[in-house]
Amino acid sequence: MVLPLSDDNSDRTIFPWINVGLIAANVLVFLLFQGMGTNDDFTYAFSAVPKEIVTGRDIATEPQAKRVPTERGIVEVKSPGLRKLPPYLPVYITLLTSMFMHGGIAHLAGNMWFLWIFGDNIEQDMGRWRYLGFYLLTGLLASLTHILFNLGSEVPCLGASGAISGVLGGYLVLHPRRRVTVLMFRFITQVPGWVAVGLWFAFQVISGLGGLTGEGGGVAYGAHIGGFLAGLALAKPFMLGRPTTIDRRTSYRQSDEGYGGFSDR
Repeated sequence: MVLPLSDDNSDRTIFPWINVGLIAANVLVFLLFQGMGTNDDFTYAFSAVPKEIVTGRDIATEPQAKRVPTERGIVEVKSPGLRKLPPYLPVYITLLTSMFMHGGIAHLAGNMWFLWIFGDNIEQDMGRWRYLGFYLLTGLLASLTHILFNLGSEVPCLGASGAISGVLGGYLVLHPRRRVTVLMFRFITQVPGWVAVGLWFAFQVISGLGGLTGEGGGVAYGAHIGGFLAGLALAKPFMLGRPTTIDRRTSYRQSDEGYGGFSDR
């Protein structure tokens, strides 16, 4: 078990407004729109449902109880049933809205912790608006990966994990040697970025070997893997035209000042 605690931010020259804004947006959606998980009407309307995305048709279902296999054995899970979106919204909007929703406080806290540690570095590397585009695009590709392995599923999917997996993939490419402080078993130590992120990805692959549907245990490992691979592939293209590693310390501040506080669009 490896839990990241912090990383080296001694070379950061800008405040990560986009990363903080993403965290705030996730928290506010959970508190205000999901009612801390109690607003089923919102949650089951705006989550991404693979069958809806594939067919382009909004689906409503009756409440039901399912017997689901988990690590603790077979458990009965009650579902309130899918809800309809407002008629003026297409089902494809859920690919975006589901990225800012969570299944519970622990789900939200875990995702935001990883985003807080690793996202600021990628924002500094790419610039604010490129980072936002990178985050949303890798999150979208993560969701599509999950849907690819669950074409006929009516099980809703939600959470920022796919996009954050993309951030981790970008971190592995751009900061493989950056020191990351981790809790490894019962000891606090420092490891290179490639170890901290690599062990996380290895866990996703091993956990997903039993199936990428995400219905077993409620974790969409396919989305995690898809987002991570998207981050690996897109990190360098999103860095085109950005300062090199040697020039970053001085160039970030200059580019921010030159564009009214934002590095690029």
